[in-house]
Amino acid sequence: MFGHILVLCIGNICRSPVAEALLKANLPGKIVESAGLGALVGHGADPTAAGLAEQAGLDVRAHKARQVDTEHLRRADLILVMSESQRAQVRSQDPAAAGKTMLLSHWLPGKPDIPDPYKKSPEAFEHVHDMIQNAVQAWLPKLK
Repeated sequence: MFGHILVLCIGNICRSPVAEALLKANLPGKIVESAGLGALVGHGADPTAAGLAEQAGLDVRAHKARQVDTEHLRRADLILVMSESQRAQVRSQDPAAAGKTMLLSHWLPGKPDIPDPYKKSPEAFEHVHDMIQNAVQAWLPKLK
């Protein structure tokens, strides 16, 4: 059903690369990509996010941030975003993508936004990393 999953955040260097790596590790055979709504195009994953990903057994060293475009949105069967405001941005960019755009935290109690840890403390990154792990784990039964 969901063969192609696109994960979005703003810069595509902190949250979406980690969520992409987690989904890829758990969903072999599916296409999982990430991009940013205001991407720091060409940048690698943030070092703190990359370190936490590595501790979790994930490798994001080859990641390069890219800007989402309408073609990305149209190719995806499911688009996962970090906040309601990002959902609105996707809807604005491509109204046809609105029905397949959901919060990464959709299955977590209260559907909280997953905050951007960019330029924040290591503790903020740890909190966000834990949220992403929990959110991905909640999605997995629906995506397999």
